[in-house]
Amino acid sequence: MVPQSNENLQAICKDVRADIVKMTAAAGSGHPGGSLSSVELLTALYFNVLNHRPEEPNWPDRDRFILSKGHVCPVLYSVMARTGDFPVEELMTLRKFGSRLQGHPNVKALPGLESSSGSLGQGLSIANGLALAAKLNNKSYRVYCLMGDGELQEGQIWEAAMTAPHYGLDNVCAIVDYNNLQIDGKCDEVMGINPLAKKWESFNWHVIEIDGHDLAQVLKAYEEAANHKEQPSVIIAHTTKGKGVSFMENVAGWHGKAPNKEELEKALQEIYGGGI
Repeated sequence: MVPQSNENLQAICKDVRADIVKMTAAAGSGHPGGSLSSVELLTALYFNVLNHRPEEPNWPDRDRFILSKGHVCPVLYSVMARTGDFPVEELMTLRKFGSRLQGHPNVKALPGLESSSGSLGQGLSIANGLALAAKLNNKSYRVYCLMGDGELQEGQIWEAAMTAPHYGLDNVCAIVDYNNLQIDGKCDEVMGINPLAKKWESFNWHVIEIDGHDLAQVLKAYEEAANHKEQPSVIIAHTTKGKGVSFMENVAGWHGKAPNKEELEKALQEIYGGGI
C-alpha cells in the first residue's frame, strides 16, 4: 500500500463518510454516529500505517486490527473496500440477507477480518493475545484495537489494560474513539470514565491524546506508538459523534439509526459540498 498524502487522505475520508451514510440508508439500519467519528482514525490506519496485503488476507506477517466496538463496522467495511479487500460496490449489501457485510463483523464471512465482534469489551483482550503470540513467535507485526468510550465502562477492558503492560506488549496500540456519547446519552452521565488519561497512565500505558479528526495528529500518534518501547500505547482520540453531517453531530439518537432518503441527500451534500 502506497502511503497517501494528507490531501488524498482528506478526499478518501469524504468518500468513506459518504459510504457510511449510503450503506446505512440502503440497509435501513445500522450505526452511523460512531462510524462517522472514527473515519480519520481508520482511514489513516489502513492507508498509511497498517502493514497488510489485501490480496493476501492471511499473510502471516501482516499487522492485525481488531474492531472492538463492532457496531461501527460500516467505517471498517468502507476502508477495507477502498484499500482493495473487496469491491466497493459490495458495500451496498450491508445487513442484507446472505451478505458478507453483516451488521457486526463476522470473521467467518469476510476475509481480512481478524475477529468477530459486537459484544462490547472483548477486543483489547483479543489484541493482547495476538500481540503476545507475536512476541512468543519472534514476529514483528503490530496489533491495533479500536474501542468506544462507552465501551470502557466494561470491566473486561480494564483486565486487558492490566495484562498488556504485565507482558510488555509494546506491539499493542489501543485507540479510544472519545466522542463522549453512547446509546443512552453522554458517557459522563451514564457512567463517568474520567480522568481517562490518568486511568490509562496508572495502568502503565503510554498515553497519547489527540484531535481524532486531525489527520496529521492521527498519523503522528500512530508513529509515536510504534516507536515507543517497553509499554503498550493508547491513543485517546477526541472526536465528534456523527462528524461531517451537521444534523448527526453530537446527537445520541444517531448512534443506531439510519438516514431516510431526504436525510441521505442532505448528508451527501454536506460531505462533498461543505467539507468537514
